[in-house]
Amino acid sequence: MKKIVILDFDGTIADTKPVILNTFHRTFDAMHLPQHSDEEIAATIGLPLVEAFPVLEPMDKEKAAECTATYREIFEDVNREIGVPMFPHVADTLRQLHAKGCTLTIATSRGYKSAADFLRSFALDDIITLIVAAEDVRHAKPDPEPVLKTLKHYHLQPEDAIVVGDTHFDILMGRNAHCMTIGVTYGNGSRQSLIEAGADAIVDDFAEIAPLIEL
Repeated sequence: MKKIVILDFDGTIADTKPVILNTFHRTFDAMHLPQHSDEEIAATIGLPLVEAFPVLEPMDKEKAAECTATYREIFEDVNREIGVPMFPHVADTLRQLHAKGCTLTIATSRGYKSAADFLRSFALDDIITLIVAAEDVRHAKPDPEPVLKTLKHYHLQPEDAIVVGDTHFDILMGRNAHCMTIGVTYGNGSRQSLIEAGADAIVDDFAEIAPLIEL
């Protein structure tokens, strides 16, 4: 059995897409920027915000930082209005894996406080023992740094780990760290994008992950 599972958050554990899209649209308005389609915005999910905004609209680093700060302020309001649910079978499956001795961690492009607050609200903070967030790395997904930092923290090797995510950014991050990868199809990425990124396994339901991790 693999010793550690390194999980993406947005689109893997929690259905944040409606809140993210709404927040982006409100941020564009607040910053007096042109609007973009839901599809264009969704394609940037998985990137740090300071990288996502320049993909959508040409801007310098200062403008991207300003957009990011505005987004984070608006996000809190939108989250209170809409709310973020966990995907089916996530909590039960994670508790099952934890009970069998798996270390569970998060590697996310979300800010640390936001990720930690969500895990607390989902009552998962007792079993997920490490969050590597946007501000914890110099190089974000698909760079392997978030995974390598996690492995170093626990003194583990790539062969001890499985990386689970919903986008090609997650799969490439895991592959670049030489770990096994599992893609989930219910999040923000397509099955085709997960296949093209080279996922070792692809599942439609989070519950299907448990037997794969016992390989």
